[in-house]
Amino acid sequence: MRHLIIPDCQIRPGDDLKFLSWIGKYIVHKKPDKIICLGDFADMPSLSSYDVGKKSFEGKRYTKDIQVVHEAMNVLLSPIWLYNIKQQETKHKKYVPEFHMFFGNHEDRISRAVENDAKLEGLLSIQDLSYESFGWKCYPFLEVSVLDGVAYSHYFVTGVAGRPCSTANVQLTKKHMSCISGHQQGLQIATGNSADGRLLTSVIAGSCYEHNEDYLGPQANNHWRGILVLNDVQNGEFDLMPVSLKFLKVKYDN
Repeated sequence: MRHLIIPDCQIRPGDDLKFLSWIGKYIVHKKPDKIICLGDFADMPSLSSYDVGKKSFEGKRYTKDIQVVHEAMNVLLSPIWLYNIKQQETKHKKYVPEFHMFFGNHEDRISRAVENDAKLEGLLSIQDLSYESFGWKCYPFLEVSVLDGVAYSHYFVTGVAGRPCSTANVQLTKKHMSCISGHQQGLQIATGNSADGRLLTSVIAGSCYEHNEDYLGPQANNHWRGILVLNDVQNGEFDLMPVSLKFLKVKYDN
């Protein structure tokens, strides 16, 4: 099995979406069996409690947030659709991978907004993102699913307080299995072994975008950005291959 993992994209109005077409072309090239999005594909800035009341919040609208997510998903998946049209025309087998979407805390902003203001019920819904209509199997925020022995979630918690694991090593120590999450910028990798000698790998990768985050400042924005490929996935073991957006840009930006 081959898994391709897309960390947090945090798509928002005004973003340049070209990097998603690079990922789509790479997917067609490598044809992974499973495509896993770790969540926060949508940023949903109109529902950010962090920005409410600030000058930067002015003009942000829910409908614009939703529209740009639909546009972004079209950009990401168009290379696959075009490939399959050509395959159909030449009577060759289509490429049909599994799509797995783990909702992040940014998608969950929609549910929290409705929970905090009953007047919004029926007006706002996480279904507005339409991920399912694009072919994704969706998992609620913080739900864990194990695919070929690898546990996936937007992030893994350390205990009853629900705080996210701060490092890949902590994640491995707490969960005792191969596990991959997003949420935190950059790329962290930790390895260990099970009692029977199997290699366990823990990864935190939470940045797949080109923009900078204002709140991080100039130094903290120098984090790794890209996708992950897991080759030969079996019973939680795999060969990990990080693929940076810089590499994808050089190869596919044409």
